[in-house]
Amino acid sequence: MVRSRPDAVIETRRLCRAFGSRNHQIDAVNGIDLDVMRGEVFGLLGPNGAGKTTTLRMLSTLLPASSGSAWVVGCELATQLSTIRQRIGYVGQAGGTDPEMVGRAEIVFQGRLYGLTRTAAEMRAAELIDMLDLGDAADRKVATYSGGQKRRLDVALGLVHDPELLFLDELTTGLDPQSRARVWQEVHRMHDRGTTVFLTTHYLDEADALCDRVAIMDYGQIVAEGTPRELKRAVSGDVVRLRVASEPERALELMKQQEFVREARLEGGVVHLHVDRGESAIPAILRLLDMTGLQLTTFELHRPSLDDVFLRQTGRSLRDSAS
Repeated sequence: MVRSRPDAVIETRRLCRAFGSRNHQIDAVNGIDLDVMRGEVFGLLGPNGAGKTTTLRMLSTLLPASSGSAWVVGCELATQLSTIRQRIGYVGQAGGTDPEMVGRAEIVFQGRLYGLTRTAAEMRAAELIDMLDLGDAADRKVATYSGGQKRRLDVALGLVHDPELLFLDELTTGLDPQSRARVWQEVHRMHDRGTTVFLTTHYLDEADALCDRVAIMDYGQIVAEGTPRELKRAVSGDVVRLRVASEPERALELMKQQEFVREARLEGGVVHLHVDRGESAIPAILRLLDMTGLQLTTFELHRPSLDDVFLRQTGRSLRDSAS
């Protein structure tokens, strides 16, 4: 592969990963093209099983690609694995901490594995402990840490060698809201320092809050890509969701006939409408339902979200798929 974007930290072309035998093959990642630029926080968003973790594991050298090509931190993925590993950091879903080790000692040990002298590793550990607010826990065994402290220690292990690119796989899954907010704060700090961050998530709010750009993945393929604002702007107007007591198909057909409705679809018994102006559409919708004898049970009006982008691209809700 000849690089077409030499300014990209990650560049993939037709990258694929299949599992299984020739007679029963599952295409977990099916020909994706990605460009991640230096210094940005890039999010790979999608439901469980979409292929996010498989993509991340290929790009971080933990899993070979079945076909296609990629460059990571200026190195060809197929031939320069060792160099890539020296220049990236990785925080997996399950974490990599040892519950019987003391947190500070584990950071020092990780630094030594990357070739730092003991003095340099101890200085780096102290810096990360301060940066990630682990001072109260640093000299205790990891088994005594809270979930949020463990995740921050995972981040410290990924950052100990000051990588150009940090991979974060489902960083905040299972954390309480306070711990999630604390970890988000650290991602913002990494971004401010110029670290390129590639993260996977199925949390819509996480992608919206953290990412400069996102790619939405489904069934091993990229279905949308851009900044969160660009993607939401593509779903123009306001979004109305309504549920009726019976005959949702009839309600859908009724709404499709209205000039103020740009798009209409039915999912899980809920009618989803895209309208130009929600405040003027609502009275008209209520009148139509009343005139036709359709009983309204729930009604929502909101600005487009990344979930609406996914719904428009795939015909189903990312939020429901992720759960």
